[in-house]
Order: sequence, then C-alpha cells, then structure tokens
Amino acid sequence: MTMTPDLIDLARDGDSSAFQELTEPHRRELQVHCYRMLGSWHDAEDALQETLLSAWQGLAGFEERASLRTWLYRIATHRCLNILRSARRRPQPWAVPGIEPPEPTQLGEVVWLEPFPDARYESTESMSLAFISAVQRLPPRQVAVVILRDVLNFSAKEVAAMLDVTVESVNGALKRARASLRGLSADDASPVASPAEQALVSRFVRAYEAADLGALVALLTDKVFMAMPPVALEYVGRDAVAGFFDRLFTAGRNFDLVPTRANGQPAFGLYLRMPDGQRPGAGFMVVGLSGERVSSIVRFDKEFLPVFGLPTVAPPVRNPLQ
Repeated sequence: MTMTPDLIDLARDGDSSAFQELTEPHRRELQVHCYRMLGSWHDAEDALQETLLSAWQGLAGFEERASLRTWLYRIATHRCLNILRSARRRPQPWAVPGIEPPEPTQLGEVVWLEPFPDARYESTESMSLAFISAVQRLPPRQVAVVILRDVLNFSAKEVAAMLDVTVESVNGALKRARASLRGLSADDASPVASPAEQALVSRFVRAYEAADLGALVALLTDKVFMAMPPVALEYVGRDAVAGFFDRLFTAGRNFDLVPTRANGQPAFGLYLRMPDGQRPGAGFMVVGLSGERVSSIVRFDKEFLPVFGLPTVAPPVRNPLQ
C-alpha cells in the first residue's frame, strides 16, 4: 500500500478506517518487534495495542520527516522500554501434583518468557527462544539498540532519533550488547522444517509418547538445556535433563504430542493420556535442535494451546475393546 497525503489527512480528521489502512501493513511486524523486546506474547499484545492507540491519538503530530513505519517503530520501542523498566513478573512455584522435581541445575532469570506463533517471517528475523531469552538479560536500552540495528537494520542515525540519544550513545550500546550476545546465533530459527529436522522430530515424538527414557536421552546434546517458565527451575546437561524426565515418566504420566511451530522451531501441544481415554491439555513445548540432536526443551503452560490454534482438550481415544 502506498501512503498518500489524502489518506493521512482523512486519518487526522478522525477517519478510523483510513487509520487502519495506514497501519495494518505494519501491524504484524510491530507485534513481532514488541515480542522481541519483551519476550512475552501477552506483553507484546498489550504493547501493540498501546502503540496503535498512541499513534491514533498522536497522528496530528506526525510531521512526515521520517516514514510512517519508522514513526510507528519509535512509538512501539518507547512503549516496550516503559514495560522493560517496570517490575518483572515473579516466578511461579512448581505445581504438578504427584511429582517432586529433582534439584535444578540453576534458577532461571527470564521467567516471563513466552512462545510466539509462527507466521510468514524470515529466518533472519531472530525469533528463536534462545535469542529472545538472551536479549532479555540486557539492559533496556541495549535491548532496543541491538534489535533496531542488528535485526531490523535501521541506521545508527535513525535509532538515535528514535531513542532521543546521540549516535555515539547508540554505537556504544550496540557494542556492549554484541559483546554480551557473542557466540549466540541470531538466525537459528527457520520458518520451514527440513527433511532432516522432520526425521529428528519424529524420533523425539516417538520416544516422548512412549515414555522411553533411553531413546529420549539418546537424542539430547551433552549440554542440552531445559526450562519451564514461569517456573524458575532449569536443568543443564544430559544427566540433569534425564533426571527430570525419569521423575516424570516414573510417575506414570504419559502424553500425546500434537505438532505445530513456534519461534521458528518445532513445538507441540502436550495432552495427558488418561486411563479412560480422555486427553486434557497439559502444556505447550518448544524444542531447539542442533545438528542431529535436541539442544533445548522449553515447556510452557497449557494456556498457550489456543494461541497456537490447538484445542484445550484433545478428542478422546476410544478403547477398541469397548
């Protein structure tokens, strides 16, 4: 869509349809930007709505010195910075009845991390959970700078104008952010699964659904990482993760996995397999891959099932003997 002066004038005069036509082409990318900055799907939704409301109320002040897209990114970035500088959510306690988790390797910091539904974005959009989680550990201004510069490719001058700081300040913040993120690929997500990935995922699903601890552990890297936000428990290394799944499988909890994708990675709705054939939703899981092995497992609450178009309760399994 080409932005025309007539359309802007109509929006400034209070035409909400004209405003929607102006902003709709940017809505999805703004939502993704807010998610990258905040690490939370829910917070990103709130920030996006605040951004659009602020843009609607402030359109009269849009002087067209920069593009509408740049102006919207400026508003969205400041909304996200306000959220980043506010109090964080506290970790939630472990609350799975009948299972006492093993001692964790460490306690996670980014307990507000949430998955993001896949869409038509490129792999270079830096959406993997590992990247999003790492960015969340940076100071707020560094979060904004590294995303605007290294992910979205805005110039240092443009970013300085967005943040109301000097170019030197932007360059300094970018240097520090890059140093903190060194060694982490920003492009380790892919919107389309390769045949090799599909084969690995199939083996993972078979092992998980069969509660086959040996087969599951054989698929893990030596330094595999497991987290369960908003619970702070984290397990690092094959032995630690194996210990967790040993507790889970020994407790007799069996699951069916329904595949989808999140953050450019394989993801699954988890459904608890009950003796009577019922299958209530039990969680949502995103799996990170490295070569021919599983490098990370991040489990989320079942509230994300509808976000990914999955049912809260899977159709029951009929007993063939009935």
